[in-house]
Amino acid sequence: MSDRPALRLSRLLHGADYYPEQWPADVWAEDLRLMDEVRMNSTTLGVFAWTELEREEGKYRFDWLDDVFELINSNGKRIILATPSAAPPAWMSRAYPEILRTGPDRVRRLHGNRVNFCWTSPVYREKVRSINEQLAKRYGHHPALMLWHVSNEYGGECFCELCAQAFREWLKARFEGNLEAMNQAHWTRFWSHRYTDWSQIDIPGNPYGETANQGLSLEFKRFTTDQIVAFYRAEVGALRKHNASVPVTTNLMGFYGGLDPWKLAPYLDVVGWDSYPQFRDQPIDVRGWAKAALTHDLTRSLGGGKPWLLMECSPSSSNWYPVMNLKPPGMHLFETLQAVAHGSDSVLYFQWRQSRGGQEKFHGAVVATGQDNTSRVFSDVSQTGSALDSLSAVAGSTTTSDVAILYDWDNAWAIDGACGPVQGNKRYFETILDQYVPFWEAGISVDVISQECEFGQYRLVLAPMLYLLRDGTAERMRQFVEGGGVLLTTYMTAWADEHDLTFAGGIFSPLAELFGIRVEELDALYPEQKPCVVLPRGSHFGVEGAFEVLGFAERIHVLDAEVVGSYGKFWYGEEPAITRRFVGKGEAIYVGARLGHDFNEPFLNSLAASLNLRRNYDAPTPAGVTVQRRVGRESEFLFLMNAADKQAHLAPPERPAVEILSGKPVSHGITLPPYGVAVLRLE
Repeated sequence: MSDRPALRLSRLLHGADYYPEQWPADVWAEDLRLMDEVRMNSTTLGVFAWTELEREEGKYRFDWLDDVFELINSNGKRIILATPSAAPPAWMSRAYPEILRTGPDRVRRLHGNRVNFCWTSPVYREKVRSINEQLAKRYGHHPALMLWHVSNEYGGECFCELCAQAFREWLKARFEGNLEAMNQAHWTRFWSHRYTDWSQIDIPGNPYGETANQGLSLEFKRFTTDQIVAFYRAEVGALRKHNASVPVTTNLMGFYGGLDPWKLAPYLDVVGWDSYPQFRDQPIDVRGWAKAALTHDLTRSLGGGKPWLLMECSPSSSNWYPVMNLKPPGMHLFETLQAVAHGSDSVLYFQWRQSRGGQEKFHGAVVATGQDNTSRVFSDVSQTGSALDSLSAVAGSTTTSDVAILYDWDNAWAIDGACGPVQGNKRYFETILDQYVPFWEAGISVDVISQECEFGQYRLVLAPMLYLLRDGTAERMRQFVEGGGVLLTTYMTAWADEHDLTFAGGIFSPLAELFGIRVEELDALYPEQKPCVVLPRGSHFGVEGAFEVLGFAERIHVLDAEVVGSYGKFWYGEEPAITRRFVGKGEAIYVGARLGHDFNEPFLNSLAASLNLRRNYDAPTPAGVTVQRRVGRESEFLFLMNAADKQAHLAPPERPAVEILSGKPVSHGITLPPYGVAVLRLE
């Protein structure tokens, strides 16, 4: 909405979650001095501070926070102020035990941990409203406040009776009070599961109740997202009652499965996420960096392409749980500037000063316990601060993409919940990443979209494993292809509708006409079964040879399509495996088997070349080097990043350019050490 408040920045943010309430006041001045050394211009306050703000019910205590606000403001820094709802105080849990979360075992949890509250509890919503209004009344017009940070990492389910009743009411509204329609949608005649009254419905997915109705389980995940969104909007309503001009956000968790972020994103004035990449391979492989980049691109896409915020990352280890693996030299700058390259206007850390107790006392921090400004980590953070200062002109610049990959939360939930074709993980996310990596390596910008996003702005849309096909998606796909777009999908697509009911016409039937094929069945392979897909010499995509199938192979029949590749070395050898069909001005491509990087890289690169997709760098790039582009009103910026463990050299771009971090013009090419980054401003 155009009248929503916007976060407008004249420079990139550099800051951290700060917990002054954990420290005596004489430490605060030293903290601000050290923040200056690493060039921090912002800090996040108030996360988990409820008890320090309200030690007894209705008795608020803001004097310490007033002092911190004034100290930070006088130091010229901006403040992101959090609401404290992620951690209710002990007095509240004791006085109002109904606010605490109930587990799937139907046992109410005791006080402790965090995000341990019921989304539905009217008592908890009222307590949150009250503290939020107090914060907004006191600080909503403070000159240092630039952004509200609402709660912290929303997620989790509650199975209490309040939530069960709310779930029944949610279902009743969804099916407009028609119980028979709900029964039909969830096929409850199976195993005599028909409901004859709304009161009979309970929350599925617990160890003692309904676990076999995948449609109902899918509905509960949607319901939980809706409850979280409603809870968030109630929090925001209390804040905006006193000043509606301060933007709001919350910290998402990337591809976290407990919340559909597409439902929450429309209510965020700026989108942000907490990035903690896990690298198990040594040296760190390119795929690990691509996985982080994919999540950055998702975050940018959730915000409609606008700049977003990296709200948390670790300044010391690449992750803190389950393994605290330290970052080797150069990695911290690479990690932080990678986020900026993919659209972030900030680098914010958890945490500024390491806690001396509690679960996260060993979590990475800019200032570790007992250390000062002489540590390796402090030096790395200072290097990032200097780089962000140099890149101030990047703030507000954006990225546009010709390519989109469709990742859908309803689809992920439905695939995970299905009892076939294999039990457990079907590797949906891994398949998305498989198709993302070649574009990332080639320096071709990619958006991540849902089924409800517009397709028409893209030239190529990849929609692998789209098992759950919502109403209207097939028609929008047809319009996209007829209008000139290229659509690629794969095995395990269009098996079920939005209720997780299989299509009456069979697997893939809603898309059969568009792709010109009929899918008969899918073969889930044992590891020792290794059919291959063969692309003959002279194929349209310039790719030839035999490629091993990894786990899934569909048997398809061609109705009106060209066969690009066929199976070999198996009992269904020479049957079609990859097809293409021209429709209108566009093309529909089907890949009927799971194939590895040896196929995806050449195939998708060839497809990109045939579409003349714009690469972000006009000179060849070595393996492991990616280039990302951001465009501002007056300048264009290229981020050249070497994700490999060896030095790389690139020819200079065709246009004159200045390397911003060094301030030197680019004339004789660019050499990048391992984890090296160069940022070019094109003249």
